[in-house]
Amino acid sequence: MSTPALAQDAEARVTSDAVAVPEADSQAIIVTGTRQTNRSAADTVAPVDVVGTDELNNTASSDIGNVLRVSVPSFNVGTQPISDAATLVRPANLRGLSPDNTLVLVNGKRMHRAAVIAFLGGGISDGSQGPDISVIPAIAIKQLEVLRDGASSQYGSDAIAGVLNFILKDAPEGGTISAQWGETYEGDGDQYTIGANIGLGLGTGGFINLSGEYGESDATSRSVQRDDAAALIAAGNTAVADPAQIWGQPNVNDDTKFYANMGYEFSPAVNFYAFGNYAERNVDGGFYFRNPTNRGGVYAGPTVDPATGQPLAEEDGGVPSVLVGDLSIDTAGDCPAGIPLTAGGGLIPDPTILAQVQADDNCFSFVEIFPGGFTPRFGGDVEDYSVAAGLRGQLFGGLDYDLSYRHGRNKTSFQIRNTVNASLGPNTPTTFNPGGYAQTENVVNLDLGYEVPLGEGSVYIAAGAEYRDEEFTITAGDPESFELGPLAQPTAAYPIGQGFSTSSNGFPGFATNAAGSSKEDNKAAYIDIEADLVDALTLQGAVRYEDTKSFGDTVTWKLGGLYKLSDAFRLRGTYSTGFHVPTAGQANVINVTTQFSGGTLQDEGTFPLNSPAGLIAADYVQNSLGLDRPTLGPEKADSFTLGIAGDFGDFTVTLDYFNIKLKDRISRSSTINFPAALCYLAEADGVATNCPADYNAPDADLPSPAELLTQLDAAGSLNRTDFTGFEDLVAFTYFNNDFDTRTQGLDFVANARLYPIEGGTTRATLAINYTDTSVTDVGETISDTRVRQLEEGLPKWKGFLNLTHEQGRFRGLLRANYFGSYYEAYLEDSTLPIDAGAEVTFDAELGYEVIDGLEIAAGAQNLFDNYPDLNPYSGVAGGKYGERSPFGFNGGSYYLRARFQW
Repeated sequence: MSTPALAQDAEARVTSDAVAVPEADSQAIIVTGTRQTNRSAADTVAPVDVVGTDELNNTASSDIGNVLRVSVPSFNVGTQPISDAATLVRPANLRGLSPDNTLVLVNGKRMHRAAVIAFLGGGISDGSQGPDISVIPAIAIKQLEVLRDGASSQYGSDAIAGVLNFILKDAPEGGTISAQWGETYEGDGDQYTIGANIGLGLGTGGFINLSGEYGESDATSRSVQRDDAAALIAAGNTAVADPAQIWGQPNVNDDTKFYANMGYEFSPAVNFYAFGNYAERNVDGGFYFRNPTNRGGVYAGPTVDPATGQPLAEEDGGVPSVLVGDLSIDTAGDCPAGIPLTAGGGLIPDPTILAQVQADDNCFSFVEIFPGGFTPRFGGDVEDYSVAAGLRGQLFGGLDYDLSYRHGRNKTSFQIRNTVNASLGPNTPTTFNPGGYAQTENVVNLDLGYEVPLGEGSVYIAAGAEYRDEEFTITAGDPESFELGPLAQPTAAYPIGQGFSTSSNGFPGFATNAAGSSKEDNKAAYIDIEADLVDALTLQGAVRYEDTKSFGDTVTWKLGGLYKLSDAFRLRGTYSTGFHVPTAGQANVINVTTQFSGGTLQDEGTFPLNSPAGLIAADYVQNSLGLDRPTLGPEKADSFTLGIAGDFGDFTVTLDYFNIKLKDRISRSSTINFPAALCYLAEADGVATNCPADYNAPDADLPSPAELLTQLDAAGSLNRTDFTGFEDLVAFTYFNNDFDTRTQGLDFVANARLYPIEGGTTRATLAINYTDTSVTDVGETISDTRVRQLEEGLPKWKGFLNLTHEQGRFRGLLRANYFGSYYEAYLEDSTLPIDAGAEVTFDAELGYEVIDGLEIAAGAQNLFDNYPDLNPYSGVAGGKYGERSPFGFNGGSYYLRARFQW
């Protein structure tokens, strides 16, 4: 659902489904959800909403995700302050489903996916890999068409929640130049955007339309000091930063977006078209604070004798310590095992033994480099480009055809700085390039259509075929980002290493065992029939066959109808089946993330089920935990919609019910204990280890992964090189199909055109979405917390009341946004629940046309500076507010814009 476009054209009027169109046209022509070229939004069997170019550009942000958050009530996107790769490409949700359950088109052609897989997705988006719509400059868009219906039988995999179709500008003349600047009421988060669009004629029958944007966005901070960092400062550690950890939106630098759209009509039978884009940006965000007393693998040492720093059990008087490494490697006992934490309540290293370590070149502790701990900064470069070209026209007196090819690629190169590879000791770099992901796709389409007269009406028969392939590539990082350094290498003196973690701390680099490419392809054929049998009745049916390289084949279908009860009322409904195939990335990615769990940071890995680690994981889950053996395949959907629409000239109203049953959803499993899985392998192979007999018990005292991997490698049970980078894993997950959901709800839109002031026009739109998700089959490997995230992680109620007024050279906007209550597992931790209340925010904008074509505008987003509920656990990690607020947590912001159109 969407508001009407904030058109400056006084001739615009509002029709059904919140569509703003010129007065000369009674209905807006759309191309989404139908194969016909003359179908209007008012006459489709499923609801299609249109967001116009002015609405997309008259906002506080140029990021298309932020724009849609207040234009389409069932669309949600978060700020993602600390979410690993999801900070670079933010996952977005339509109608409460995963990002890759929404199909994104550009000019009707499938957009390629982003390379980023959202491993930390708030429960709803975990493991999703959807397109990066932020690479589309708002100034390039003519209109956005939102199909609120399942459409897999028409477009293929992914079209379960709906379809977003971005239609590019195609004017052969005119243009726009725009500049905008804004910042938050707090004085941070400065952002600016400079954009331009120009249309050029191409001979007598063509056009080239060019659009570009460049901008930057500064970081924000809505942080408080962490409790542990405050305790360190109180104890006398003056090297701790205040705040030790930043919660806020990341820096976005050099955000460059370019789109070109062209077409040329050689004759009615042959029309050539092409479009393409290039975009790049650099993102730099925050990460978790590494406490200098207890960060495992860097600072946390054994319990030691407070007088000597040598190992001593706690029951014998041992105290916690800061880990000390022996750089001589081959001789044990040259250095203290740890620097006792004695002063300040056990938070300050003993100065005498610290001085002893500092004076001995063979001894090393990270308090020598980072005495106050450290907080990594994580980000990277995102590059995206695509090109599409095709021929369309009409042959043989009525056969419509469209033959096209599209190539797209998205590449993300990660960077982490202000961190260490602890196993390298004092020789560690503090900035690492951990490698990256790339997603490459090619799509070839042939679409045919023919209209057959039938009685008083006609039948339009469309058929076609598609070939699509994708390649997901992992690029290895710098060797230092995954190296097993001397302080972790097993030696004669230290058979299991010295307890220092490997790899770049926070985001381990992709090792050579993770690097490589994986491919997937799909072949499809479809038939789609629309029949206008009589003036009052339209019927639609579609069937699609799709065959995948790795996951078999499937047939999906759709039936829909629209009946005009009268000139004012229409009844419409659809029933369809759908599917979503795992991506090559989901099926083959190897990844390690640092996750906050149970009050501490831990490393969690994701393994493909067909990898050496994945096979061990599957055996462990099946044979030791007694669960079904995990598998990965397509998820399938059944969708039903039923709605009514009324059109009374200056007042329109629509109400649509939807019900989506999704079976075998693709997602990451809940975490499983990695050392326990290795203990299972040791037990199965008869390898002697220190594993307890009850290694599956929640409180079992398990050996470290590094120790177990060394022993299993020596026994020939595994090849250690296949497990490079996994030496510090506490838990692991894998992609599988393990639960079912039902998502249902209502979409309501009411539009009115008012005339309160002579010579002026006021338009009002009330748009409300209700979405409720239930987990109907919990499966075996998702937790109660994950179930609650799926069911309550997004507001059930969301909507807005939008008022626009035009009076001469003045234009104004006032919008009230409602965001219902929601649940958040803060830091993805089940022990930190947040039940956030509903909130209302207001947006306002006033524009004045100074001279013909030149408008100056000022506006405010979140006018009254509203914030989400305060975080009751702010001292745990320093976040003043929860991270999952549907309207962000930056508070109010204001902006100024100058725009010239000709």
